[in-house]
Amino acid sequence: MPADIPAVVFIGGGPRTAGVLERLAANRPGLFDGPLAIHVVEPHKPGSGRIWRYDQTPGLLLNSMAGDITMFTDGSVVCEGPAADGPGLSGWAAGVLDGSIRDVPAFEPHIVEQLHALTPASFPTRQLQSKYLEWFFRRAVAALVSPADGSAATVTVHQDTATAVEPVSVGGSPDGGVRHRVRLASGAVLEADLVVYSLGHTDTRPDAETARLSDFAARHGGFHAAPSYTTDVDYSPIGPGQDVIVAGMGLAFVDLLVLLFEGRGGRFEEQPVGGLRYVPSGAEPRVWAGSRRGVPFHSKISSTFRGEPTGAPRYFTADAVGTLLAAHDELDFRAHLWPLIAKDAGHAYYRELFAYPERVNGSWAEFEESFDALDWYSHAREELVARTVPDPALRLDLEALDQPFSGCAFADSEAVQQAVVKYIRRDLALRTSPDHSETLALFMALLKVYMDLGRLVPQERLNSRSQQAVHGWWHGFFSFVDSGPPPHRLREILALHDAGLLQFLGPGMWVRPDEASGRFVAGSFQSPVLVEAAAYIEARLPAPSVERSANPALVDLHDAGRGTEQRLLTADGPHSTGKLLVSGSFEVLTPSGSPQPGLFAVGPWTSGWGAGAFARPNTNAAPFRENDALARTILGRLGALAALPLSPAQLARS
Repeated sequence: MPADIPAVVFIGGGPRTAGVLERLAANRPGLFDGPLAIHVVEPHKPGSGRIWRYDQTPGLLLNSMAGDITMFTDGSVVCEGPAADGPGLSGWAAGVLDGSIRDVPAFEPHIVEQLHALTPASFPTRQLQSKYLEWFFRRAVAALVSPADGSAATVTVHQDTATAVEPVSVGGSPDGGVRHRVRLASGAVLEADLVVYSLGHTDTRPDAETARLSDFAARHGGFHAAPSYTTDVDYSPIGPGQDVIVAGMGLAFVDLLVLLFEGRGGRFEEQPVGGLRYVPSGAEPRVWAGSRRGVPFHSKISSTFRGEPTGAPRYFTADAVGTLLAAHDELDFRAHLWPLIAKDAGHAYYRELFAYPERVNGSWAEFEESFDALDWYSHAREELVARTVPDPALRLDLEALDQPFSGCAFADSEAVQQAVVKYIRRDLALRTSPDHSETLALFMALLKVYMDLGRLVPQERLNSRSQQAVHGWWHGFFSFVDSGPPPHRLREILALHDAGLLQFLGPGMWVRPDEASGRFVAGSFQSPVLVEAAAYIEARLPAPSVERSANPALVDLHDAGRGTEQRLLTADGPHSTGKLLVSGSFEVLTPSGSPQPGLFAVGPWTSGWGAGAFARPNTNAAPFRENDALARTILGRLGALAALPLSPAQLARS
C-alpha cells in the first residue's frame, strides 16, 4: 500500500468489526475524509465470523427472537455519531422476500423456507443469522468504498489468520513514531498505522486442571471435552447408551442437547394432552447434568405488557450514580449499585403486577409513593410488599431467583428430579403464560440497567472486588434471567427427562476423576446422588485468558509484552481476570498501564464492559455506543496522522 495513505487493520472480521466499519462510514464526514486503506483479517466469512458462521448444524438457534435482533445504531443510541436506521433481522427477511432488499446472493432452498417462515417472534437459526450479518458487513463496506460525498476508502478482506503484530519506527506518526507490521499465517505482511483486535470469543490452551482431566480420560479410554464453543467439539467418541456427565446448564448445554439428541436422529412430537414426547433414534447417550444452580437458564418470555412498557431506570440513573461518585473515591457494586438496580427491577415488576388488580391490594400510585421512599433492603419495603401482594409466590425475591435451591437438602435422586422438573415447569408457566407479564417487566428492567452500567459507571472507579462482581456474578445473574433459551428448548429438556435420557444432578455440582475406577465421579453438595461415567463434558465457553489464548495474535501481543492481562488487587492478593487490559478508549495497555501506540481492542475478552455485538432495537445498546466511540477515536487518530508532514522515509517509499 502507498506509504502516504493511512491504513487500519482489523484482526477479526465478525459482527463486532462490521459494526465498527459501519460507524467509520457514518462518522467520516467532519472527522476524516481523506484516503484510507482498511484491511480485515478473518479466516471465516466476514460479517458472521467463526461463532455465527453458516457452517453449523441447522438445528442450532439464537436465544433471541428475530424482532429483537439488529445491527443498526438506531436513534435510541446515545452517541456522538449520527444514527443509522436499518432493518433488524425480521425486517431484513421481509425485505428480501418482497424485493426491497436486493443486494443479497441467491440463497439455498432451506434458507428461503426459513425466510418465509420467519416472524418477529421466531427464534431464527444461526445459519439465517449468518446471512443477515454477512449482508450487513457488505453494506458497511459499500458505505466506505462508495460514500455519497466521494471520500472513498478501500476495504480488503484477507481470508487468513493474523499471527503477530510488530511495531515499526517511522517518523512523523502521531502515535510516537510507530507504525505496525501485521504478519499473517499465509506469510503475507500488512503495514498499518492502527490495528484493532476484534476477535470475539476465542479458545484457550488447557490450564493445569483441564490438562489433568484430559490426561485422565485418555489414560482410561474415556472422553473429556474442555470448555469450548459447543459446536466445534467432536462428540463422535460418545457411543449410544453411554453415560455422560455434563457440567453447566446454560446456553452451551442447550446446544449440546441439540447435537446429542436431534443431531443423532431423534425427534420431538407434540402430545395431544400437551407437552412433548421424545422419539429416540437409538444413537443417543444418557446425560447426567448439573451446575452451580442445578437448573437451566430461564426461558425467554412470550407474554406482552398489560400495563405500560418498562421505561428508563428510575433509581439507577446518571444523577444517582453521580452522587455516589462524588461521595466515594471507589464504588462498591454490592453496597452502592446493586440496591439501586434491585429497586429498579422491583419497581418495574410490581408496576406490571398492578395490571392484575385481583393480585394486589390498594392502588399503584399509593404503592409507588411508599416504594420510592424505601431502601430495597429494608424491613419497611418488605412489609409494604407483604401488605400489597397477598400471594407470597408473586413477591419478587432476587436472591431466591439467583439461587433457587439455596438451603435445600435432597434425600435422594428422585427428590432432585422432582424439584428440577417442578422448577422448569413453573418457569415455563410464568414466562409463556399471557397472565404473567410481570416477568417481562423484570426482564426489560434488568436489560436496561445492563446496557446502562458501562455508560454510567467508570470501570476504574469500582473497587477490585466490584470489578470481579460485575464481570462475574452480575453478568452471570443477568444471563441466567435474561439470556436463556427459547421456551421450546425447556419443553424438550422435560421430554428428554421423561424419556429417561436426561437426569439431573442438582445444585452445587462437583466432578472428580477416580483413579481406582478409571471413571469420572459426579455429585451434588446438596444431595447424596453419585454418578460414575467414562465421559465428562464441560458445557461452557472457556474463561478468558490472554496468556493461554489459542489465538496466535493474542499470544504474540502478550508474550511480546505489548499487552497484559487485567490484574485486580483483592483481599487474597493480586488476581488476574484473564482479560486483555484496555483503557476506556479501547487502547491496549502495557503492563505498566500506558497506552500502546496505535493498538486498540474490543470484545468479550477485553477488560471493557463487553456487551455483545448485536442487540435489541431501540434500547440504547451498549455495543453500538462502544462501536461509535471507537470509530470516532480511530478517525481522530487518522486525521492527526494526515495533518503531519511525511518523514524522509515515507517520502522515499511514496
